[in-house]
Amino acid sequence: MDPLLAGGLVAAAALLGIGGTYLLVRRSAPSSAVPARDVLQDAEALRRAELRGNELIEQSRRDAEQIIREAELKGRDDAFRRREELTRELEIARAELREQERRIEKREDAAEQKHKELARKEKHLDGLKEKLADRKELLEKKTKQLEDLIEQETRKLHEITGLSRETAEKMLLERLERELAEEVAGKIRQHEERVKQDAESRAREIVTVAIQRYAAVQTAGATVSTVDIPSDDMKGRIIGREGRNIRTFEKLTGVDVIVDDTPGVVIVSAFDNVRRETARLALTKLIQDGRIHPSRIEEVVAETQAEMEKHIMELGKQAVLDADVTMPHEKLVYLLGRLRFRTSYSQNVLAHSVEVAHLCGLMAGELGLSTQLARRCGLLHDVGKAADHEMEGGHPKVGAELARRYGETSKEVLHAILGHHDDVTIDNIYTVLVAAADAISASRPGARRETLEKYVKRLADLEAVACGFPEVEHAYAIQAGRELRVIANAHRTSDADAVRICRDIARAIEQQLDYPGEIKVTVIRESRATDVAK
Repeated sequence: MDPLLAGGLVAAAALLGIGGTYLLVRRSAPSSAVPARDVLQDAEALRRAELRGNELIEQSRRDAEQIIREAELKGRDDAFRRREELTRELEIARAELREQERRIEKREDAAEQKHKELARKEKHLDGLKEKLADRKELLEKKTKQLEDLIEQETRKLHEITGLSRETAEKMLLERLERELAEEVAGKIRQHEERVKQDAESRAREIVTVAIQRYAAVQTAGATVSTVDIPSDDMKGRIIGREGRNIRTFEKLTGVDVIVDDTPGVVIVSAFDNVRRETARLALTKLIQDGRIHPSRIEEVVAETQAEMEKHIMELGKQAVLDADVTMPHEKLVYLLGRLRFRTSYSQNVLAHSVEVAHLCGLMAGELGLSTQLARRCGLLHDVGKAADHEMEGGHPKVGAELARRYGETSKEVLHAILGHHDDVTIDNIYTVLVAAADAISASRPGARRETLEKYVKRLADLEAVACGFPEVEHAYAIQAGRELRVIANAHRTSDADAVRICRDIARAIEQQLDYPGEIKVTVIRESRATDVAK
């Protein structure tokens, strides 16, 4: 406690004692009307009051001294505690200072070591420079000596033959050119003729035999499915009160349910064939069960979706067995199963993939290649179509990425998937087989639901868009309209103009035409010089 406060408390106690004594004396003051006995009593009371006041003063003094001692002790404790805190802070600061000094010493040692290392390397480099300078001087001397020797030998040779150097070189080169030109030209002509004849006949034979040996039933899908109902009263139960049943069903399955005046059927419509088939099966189960309400719809749809996943896996496994290839990763099997519900120009993609696999195997057998590997390339070539709506890029790129991701390590298979539409440079025989089999399967009669007139008109419109540009001389639609080859005038355009024209044609096709998939535009600009040696 503060000494000033303690002194104040002592003074207050003394004043209280004096005040009490004063009050007692005042009360006991004799009056004229009080008897002598009362005066004696009052004097005794005054004495006792004085004693009491002295006791209070003494007690107050002792309490004040006790308070002062406690205050002094507490002050000493606070001062000791503060001194300890200051000592600890000082020790921490000293420790940090010592640590900084150690780090600075280490840095100085490291800098000194680097300086020594640099000095050593500089000394070594100086030695190397001296050696290189000596070696360079020696090489220059030897080079000069060699040139002098060559010059001497050349003069001797000219003196012996009587020809100058230029004349000798010219005669030698002319003779070599004549001999090599005649020999090379003859070999090239013979080889070209032989290769053309053999390749054309052999290719025609292989494709013809493969087409004759393979036959498959073509299936096609649509964008709507019909579900038979026992009576028209079932339509009201399917719709439900205020349409809650049909709204729940459409929300869970992602399809459109069309309930119209057509007797005996309900139509399920969706572009996603997997969703449409799941919805058709679920609606069939609900109609057979008879209990149609939102909670039951959720149960049946969830159960049907699980069954559909298993069914897709079974379809993929069956396709692998039909193609007679080793079982790939289960995710690739699942993607193959999804192709059963994907169509291209109304041609079922899974059936198309199995057909391409068999055709590739037949042609590979004719060429003496691995039929197993060829069938695997053909089966997986369109696997990207099962996920091209989920990933960026065309189905060849998506398919190659998925196959690589799910453990397909064969370079031939990956290249066949990526390059069967000529998206990359083809340098693999199996890719050529897959491209040929793909064209055969897609173009054979009955494979795709498209009339001849519509097909021709689509190709003509595609070529007309390209020919509308003044720099274009010719345009050819190939690959069933999936690629457009444009021949640009080499005198009117530059390489930069060719890039611009290619981009403008692609944008014009996107704006003016409706087409499935993607169309690759290739602009060719070249200058040719042709001459005939007779």
